[in-house]
Amino acid sequence: MENWLKRTADYIPTWIDYQLRGSDQVGCLLAIAHDGELVLEYAAGSANLATAERLTPRHRFRIASHSKTFTAAGLMLLREQGRLKLDDVIGAFIPALHEDVARATIAQVMSHSAGLTRDGEAGNQFAGFRPFVDRDELLADLSKPPVLERNTRFKYSNHGFALLGLVIEAITNESYAAWIRREVIARFGLTETEPDMPIPPDTPFARGHTGKTLLGRRQVVPGDYKENALTPAGGFVSTAADLARFFAKLSPNASDSPLSIDSRREMARGQWKNPDTAFATTYGLGIVSGALGDWKWFGHSGGLLGYVSRRTCHENLAFAKRSQKGSTRV
Repeated sequence: MENWLKRTADYIPTWIDYQLRGSDQVGCLLAIAHDGELVLEYAAGSANLATAERLTPRHRFRIASHSKTFTAAGLMLLREQGRLKLDDVIGAFIPALHEDVARATIAQVMSHSAGLTRDGEAGNQFAGFRPFVDRDELLADLSKPPVLERNTRFKYSNHGFALLGLVIEAITNESYAAWIRREVIARFGLTETEPDMPIPPDTPFARGHTGKTLLGRRQVVPGDYKENALTPAGGFVSTAADLARFFAKLSPNASDSPLSIDSRREMARGQWKNPDTAFATTYGLGIVSGALGDWKWFGHSGGLLGYVSRRTCHENLAFAKRSQKGSTRV
């Protein structure tokens, strides 16, 4: 390990411990990969305040919108196999959509520029007030006109990536979960990742936790629900280590990846600026990119009730951080 990296890896756990004390978060799981190899895993805090279970690197978290990058990687693999084109229209694969939804291309949906509704009529599913939408409810929402004219601006859409999951099913004639588990999760060498609940029995799972503001104390969020039709947009469950390994292999500089360098570059190429973030970011195909000074990065973020996750990659360094906190959006 290079000296600068060793010094950094030695220091980070103390910094995480300090940050947890200062922010009063419940727990944090962190991993760093360099040149495709894991160089640091660290867990601090609690996996479940109700049982006093300690958090370990093997605990799974809900990773929310990181799921979109897995879905995008799957679509790029199908593209490399000649089974789809990025300018194919969605209506060629999925019937019963509104005509303006059906005319959107796969690339437009992947880059959140198809103008689709974010969450349809069931936005309260992210706050735990109802189950996540099923296929019929998803298609009913998408039988209505888009919110914006396509290809005019960035418009984040969970329903859009759920629709891309249906495209994968239509092309492969398999369930999304079965295909993505074999063709993406396994091919990227991940062993601690599932596309949705349930996870294997006796697998350690970190519960989410709310903030303290309303009740003066945190409430445990079970986190074991299924995301149903929204699985391709936000259902995945993983560890920080698997997440770091996955994004390390999506880097254009990766020496070993199931995806070609052309596909990896296309995913990371910023297409639309996101006007709603504090720092300037752009969205490519299932990947967010940005810069801090001359330090350019790509990755994604994710948030569900009780969970927050961040993943950034710079050249050959991949960093994944997961914490338990009261976020309510994918």
